[in-house]
Amino acid sequence: MILHTIVPPELIFQNSDEVFSSQISITRRGIPMIVEQSGHTYKVVRIMSSNPDDYLRAEFSPGTYIPLQE
Repeated sequence: MILHTIVPPELIFQNSDEVFSSQISITRRGIPMIVEQSGHTYKVVRIMSSNPDDYLRAEFSPGTYIPLQE
């Protein structure tokens, strides 16, 4: 079977629910993203937008921390 997709293999072939149990989906300023809660902030894991301009916004790049409330 061949899958032509932009979705990472670890999301398609999940071998452990523990890895993804801490990740949640939120929308911040119209940009859907996957984040992990770390104390009183979210850590951006992945941007799920179809707009290429959203990937150029430094404040939402993967690995950055954003506040819980906007």
